[in-house]
Amino acid sequence: MHEANRHEVLEFPTDLAASEAVTTILRFIGEDPSRDGLADTPGRVLKAWREMTSGYGDDPGEILARTFDETSDEMVVLRNISFHSTCEHHMLPFYGEVSVGYLPGKVVGISKLARLVDCFARRLQIQERLTRQIAESIEEHLDARGVGVIVRAHHLCMGCRGVRQQTTEMVTSSMLGTLRSDPMARAEFLRLTE
Repeated sequence: MHEANRHEVLEFPTDLAASEAVTTILRFIGEDPSRDGLADTPGRVLKAWREMTSGYGDDPGEILARTFDETSDEMVVLRNISFHSTCEHHMLPFYGEVSVGYLPGKVVGISKLARLVDCFARRLQIQERLTRQIAESIEEHLDARGVGVIVRAHHLCMGCRGVRQQTTEMVTSSMLGTLRSDPMARAEFLRLTE
């Protein structure tokens, strides 16, 4: 089922049901949900999850719709866009930086590239998909001749549980169009994002 359609057919629980689920988890780990420090926790958790998953309400095409009447045959690179996301496997955070480069068909304000990263990062994710979604959206909505995206991230699902490797960094990339087919263009992008 297509991702957009899947969200349309789901029956969303009420705030009360979601709050009760948080209360159940608190009991599951052996806590007393009524104690002073936890009494308001279910409401705070719901608020935090709404913010951390707000990307489901964002439209990449809308984010990249406002372009400038400019042309450029040179690469545009925005480095070190910070992000936080949530791993869909353990629902724990991962965070890091994204570097984006593109050979424009259309030129967009750089803040829009950062908003695009947030659009996809603020969903349940895996890093590989996040990287690909950013690149494909730039290619599609900006008619880019080439796109490169590099994501470097630390995953708490690996840092605070399991193998407990706190300093391990995962790096993913997506190269489309000219940046995939032309070794010189790819090398230029990689040099500019070091």
